Amino acid sequence: MIQYFKQHQKKFFSLTMSLTAACLSVACTTSSSSNEVEQITVYTAVEADQLKRYQWELRKAHPELKVKWVRDSTGVITAKLLAEQKNPQADVVMGLALTSLLVMEKNDLLQPYRPKNVEQLKTDFYSQKEIPTWTGMTAWESAVCVNTVELAKKKLPIPYTWQDLTKPIYKGLIVMPNPASSGTGYLDVTAWMQIFGEKQAWHYMQALDKNISQYVHSGSKPCKMAAQGEAVIGISFGYPGFKLKSRGAPLAIIYPTEGLGWEMEASAIVKGTKNRSSAEKFIDWTVSQAANEAYAQNFSMVAHQNVQSQNQDFPKNLAQQLVKNDFYWAAEQRESILKQWSAQFEK
Repeated sequence: MIQYFKQHQKKFFSLTMSLTAACLSVACTTSSSSNEVEQITVYTAVEADQLKRYQWELRKAHPELKVKWVRDSTGVITAKLLAEQKNPQADVVMGLALTSLLVMEKNDLLQPYRPKNVEQLKTDFYSQKEIPTWTGMTAWESAVCVNTVELAKKKLPIPYTWQDLTKPIYKGLIVMPNPASSGTGYLDVTAWMQIFGEKQAWHYMQALDKNISQYVHSGSKPCKMAAQGEAVIGISFGYPGFKLKSRGAPLAIIYPTEGLGWEMEASAIVKGTKNRSSAEKFIDWTVSQAANEAYAQNFSMVAHQNVQSQNQDFPKNLAQQLVKNDFYWAAEQRESILKQWSAQFEK
């Protein structure tokens, strides 16, 4: 795993250096009215618009915490954490795909900690080690965003299945997240393997590749491109699709009938932090009911047992459409899967 990300980290960093620099220079810290300021650095892959709400909630709960946020895509954050393992720069990682955190766990890069009230989370949403190494926040599911206006212009039907996306009529019309840099892209690949079987999944991806116009480095970008007419079909996830549709974008949000990939956003303390007490305070907040209520405005599923999604757009039976996801298998196989995917599909 480490070797794979070392090979790709320069590419990831070059793609996002300006974004991270902009984040650090423009309102990326929480203010503090306390005389005793506690400063920590938090790496996150949370979507930028969601992060603003979380920052506001954290500021209310802990005005004494001054947070330097470093936000980027899943692949970039993972590569950065692995590259810095001998000299950690982050105190906490928040909202990273669980499969990436499990790679860090395997390399002994997470600091075990049992947050206050962690038992109020669903058992699937926190590490079951004697002292947990990670705690979940939310889960997100794969979805397909279709620009109905552009599709109608081409007199094409809406695709309702994963197999539909391989039909020659959609050649050049589909945009997908690159699984090497996007947690959403990786959850799609592992979902296809669990739906179709590994061998057939590679055949499926070869057929799908013929219709892909571009692989992008963000899970939400394909949906945004479809909303703007830059693409006709975007393999993405539900939240950005419903948000853009509510703002008037001509989108149909499709959940393919064979089953949906899904992933968990999770948080952890980075082993070697010099600000452990403040990092623990931060993690305590991430598992709190108040934080989960903020998450629930954006996601169909959150970690806290007493908090339900507030977004009425998500189907009521969404949980039944999700594949039975083996996160530990997905983390263990990540390096080999991404190596094979990159060899076949990166152009």
